[in-house]
Amino acid sequence: MRHGPAGSRRTYFGIFAALLVLTAVTVLVSYVNLGLMNVVVALLIASVKASLVALFFMHLKGESRLVWGFALFPILFLALILLGTLVDTQLR
Repeated sequence: MRHGPAGSRRTYFGIFAALLVLTAVTVLVSYVNLGLMNVVVALLIASVKASLVALFFMHLKGESRLVWGFALFPILFLALILLGTLVDTQLR
């Protein structure tokens, strides 16, 4: 585990710019009628944004496998809940 500054300001500004672009893409996609795929696309973009935040701003990028396990285990349950919700929506 590395302590201290994890990245340069340039990296953080680049990630910030990527988050802004992804937010703009989310807003633009919301105006396109994709049916149920709107939800899927919005969740995919949100997942990418959450991954960027976790990797760079929460410094998960340089952590050990144990920390990665604790970070990824709840995501498995989140995926199961989302999958169940989407399947239920399709069957109604």
